[in-house]
Amino acid sequence: MGELILMVEDNPLNAKLLRDVLTARGFEVIAAETAEEGLELARARKPALILMDIRLPGMDGITALGHLKAEPETRTIPVIAVTASVMPMEREDLLAAGFDGFQSKPISLKALLDEVSQALKASGS
Repeated sequence: MGELILMVEDNPLNAKLLRDVLTARGFEVIAAETAEEGLELARARKPALILMDIRLPGMDGITALGHLKAEPETRTIPVIAVTASVMPMEREDLLAAGFDGFQSKPISLKALLDEVSQALKASGS
């Protein structure tokens, strides 16, 4: 079985695309539609990687990242930001906030898979 990836994505079409691509590559994928649900799943399942949408209903992805990094059981999980915001300054701000990577929407499947692979290697997963 491949590594477990948690995706936190509120758009059903984006979630389906991510799930289909990642499962086709052998990853196990669990999903959350809100940051709050994503935090619960991260604590319970300890995924190897999290793909976090930034604009979510309720808590946003940046706030959720803060919670993940503040908790000993989740602080080492790599988190890749996934967002429609593609301004260079926003990318820099997200990386400075502590995200381990960045993918803009619409998703480039090759870039996504490369980033997932790099993040997993860097974390030792």
